Amino acid sequence: MRKIILFSFFSFFGFCSFSQGTTDNVQLAFHSGSAKELVKYFNKITEVKINNVGSDYSITQAEPVFRDFFKQNPPTTFEYIHKGQSPQGLKYNIAQYVSNNKSYRVVMLLKKNGQNYYVDTINLSEE
Repeated sequence: MRKIILFSFFSFFGFCSFSQGTTDNVQLAFHSGSAKELVKYFNKITEVKINNVGSDYSITQAEPVFRDFFKQNPPTTFEYIHKGQSPQGLKYNIAQYVSNNKSYRVVMLLKKNGQNYYVDTINLSEE
């Protein structure tokens, strides 16, 4: 019985840890302005919108989109405003990204794929 409880405990925290790790790593990628690091946490196909313009992109297609975005909008700050989860287990994050001259609201939807969560939708809207 004790083994089952310990296994459940560590499984739960391991599960939470990866989900938290994804959001932490996305935050680090935004802070550093690294498209290469950011797309590591994208689903195989991710819906990307910047100011309501975008499409569904593969990881390879999304990287140059964000490389251009970071080049035009170098990072100053990136902070999460809200993190939540739907009853169906989808996770969502709302953040604010500030560059030298613009501010964006970032809304991300994370979906579980296997044992891990990946960014499935990301929407950046200039404030």
